[in-house]
Amino acid sequence: MSELLHTDRPMRADARRNHARILEAARELFASEDPDVQMDDVARRAGVGVGTVYRHFPDKDALMGELVRERFAIFNERLSLALAEGRERPFAALADALRENVASLAEDAATRFAFMSGGERVFAHASAEYEEFMRLASELVERARGAGELRGDFQALDIPMVMCGVCAAMGHRKVGWDWQRYLEVVVSGMSSTA
Repeated sequence: MSELLHTDRPMRADARRNHARILEAARELFASEDPDVQMDDVARRAGVGVGTVYRHFPDKDALMGELVRERFAIFNERLSLALAEGRERPFAALADALRENVASLAEDAATRFAFMSGGERVFAHASAEYEEFMRLASELVERARGAGELRGDFQALDIPMVMCGVCAAMGHRKVGWDWQRYLEVVVSGMSSTA
């Protein structure tokens, strides 16, 4: 998360605008899946000085980490909704939340790039959101397992791995590379009736 967000003071309006422009520029550039994107490139695309970028994000890992943090916040909203609404059909709630979260990555090449290439330093910026994700996922998994609808050996820790595995197939335009089909194969295999 950016250093500016760690203070108790709210950001000034111009700082909020710059922050949003920097993130949008980063999304556009990382969507190209170019590992050589530099902070100077982000500054140029955002129309701000490179010093402004560094005031918001001390390094590229922090910038990519903010994209990951934002995406985990969205994931967590979906998992929370699945917990609230899925009591009658716990496996369906888990599977639908997984489908929705993975589908959101299909529309966000920049965050996919950050997920697949970022590493631990990037994910450290989203540690609170990731911990919440795992807490919510664990509750969904336990509920589905308790209903006898989920394989006994499936764990909440399998969910991020499934998401990363399916992510790896996204963006490839090769014949037979259909991430949605792969996801459905995995969801089917999660069921205790598989």
